[in-house]
Amino acid sequence: MEKIIPIIIAAAVSLVVGIVIGVIVRRVVAEGKIGSAEKEAARIIEKGKSDAEAIQLAADNVRKEADARKKEALVEAKEEIFQLKNEADREIKERRKEISAAERRITQKEETLDKKNEALERKNETLDRKIKENELEKEKIAELIVAQNKKLEEVAGYSAEQAKAELISRIEAEIKDELAQKMIDLEAQFKDEADKKARNIISLAIQRCAADHVSEATISVVPLPNEEMKGRIIGREGRNIQKIETLTGVELIIDDTPEAITLSGFDPVRREIARLSLEKLISDGRIHPARIEEMVEKSRKEVEASVKQAGEKAVLEVGVHGINPELVRLLGRMRYRTSYGQNALQHSVEVAFLSGIIADELGVDSTLARRAGLLHDIGKAFPHDVEGSHVQIGVEAARKYKESKEVIHAIEAHHNDVDPQTVIAIIVQAADAISAARPGARREDLENYIKRLRKLEEIATEFAGVDKAYAIQAGREIRVMVKPEEVTDQGMALIAHDIAQKIQSEVKYPGQIKINLIRESRAVDYAK
Repeated sequence: MEKIIPIIIAAAVSLVVGIVIGVIVRRVVAEGKIGSAEKEAARIIEKGKSDAEAIQLAADNVRKEADARKKEALVEAKEEIFQLKNEADREIKERRKEISAAERRITQKEETLDKKNEALERKNETLDRKIKENELEKEKIAELIVAQNKKLEEVAGYSAEQAKAELISRIEAEIKDELAQKMIDLEAQFKDEADKKARNIISLAIQRCAADHVSEATISVVPLPNEEMKGRIIGREGRNIQKIETLTGVELIIDDTPEAITLSGFDPVRREIARLSLEKLISDGRIHPARIEEMVEKSRKEVEASVKQAGEKAVLEVGVHGINPELVRLLGRMRYRTSYGQNALQHSVEVAFLSGIIADELGVDSTLARRAGLLHDIGKAFPHDVEGSHVQIGVEAARKYKESKEVIHAIEAHHNDVDPQTVIAIIVQAADAISAARPGARREDLENYIKRLRKLEEIATEFAGVDKAYAIQAGREIRVMVKPEEVTDQGMALIAHDIAQKIQSEVKYPGQIKINLIRESRAVDYAK
């Protein structure tokens, strides 16, 4: 125990000494740090003072530069203001010059007007004086006229009233002559204007209704797969071909033409039925009388359906409504009718369009015109065994199915069977002529064509004074050479009119024919 106590005392003394030494060391270290911090602070203060002096110097430089720029801007502004002032002064001087010139012109005009006013006043005074003088002269003339009238009455033995009546009658006669001449001139002028207007309307109608034309013939050709099929169609002892011809009413022509049969007939509906029947029989391969009857009946129903569809399509295309269904069916039958090779239904549709266009140009009811144009050839839809012309048949059909009087009259008058009494009838007549007269719209067979040309030349050469006649342009023009020693220039117009009248009465033709007379005078002499 006694040994432990000194050890404890020594440890405590050592601890106290260590603490004291630590405190002293920390104080020394702290004093060293404080000294370095004071030095760093002194250094920072010195640096701040130097930076502040630099900033102050830079600020002084910026202020000096701003003052210099301000002075330059003031100088430039002063120069610009000076220039603007000079320009304003110059413009003011120019405006003053213009105003001075305008004032001088106004002054000159005022002086001129003053001079004119003075001249007008002098003229007015002169006119007033002359008017008074004229009034005096008129009074003197009136007195002289009265005296002369008395002397004329005494010399002529006529009173003033009788002389006046004679003078009026003479003036009336002169006025009538002048009026007649004026009427002739106006008629010629109106005719020229009407012709020009008509040409414009017709050309517009043709341009807007430029339809294609397809000429059709009276025969149809049915192709065969092989030559053996001809014998099967003829049948044993010709019973098959006889059956087909009996049921369809069409003649079958079987000749040396390879792999083809020709159907001939004037009724296009029957010919179409026969063609369809033959095509069905050839496709089926079974050809005997019972099968022929079945196919012909089936083809007839197909054609009837096609006829109805064609009529409805035409009515819808033209844009007319309320047509009797039977008339629509007749229109469809016209699809299988032709006139000089022109399809009758296409012709009727085209006439309807042309009639509507012309009616619009003339300010007439275009719907009624299209209806009349579509039905104008409805008589052609009836079979050939119906008696009467297609005009008469068409009029009866239109009356039967309750068409209007205007449409019936247009049908009746489109070939001049009666004189046209309405504008619609004249429009339909013109549209029918335009459609039929187009090049390529219609055609004739060669024999009829040659006969018509010869007939035209014969008619022209029958007249006295005609030397030669030539039909040209497919018969649409006749050039007639007259003998100059027998026919005068004035007589040519009469001969041309007579030829035209005779052609109209004796020849049937589509469109119109131009008669062109040529008279040549020759003078011959010989140098000896």
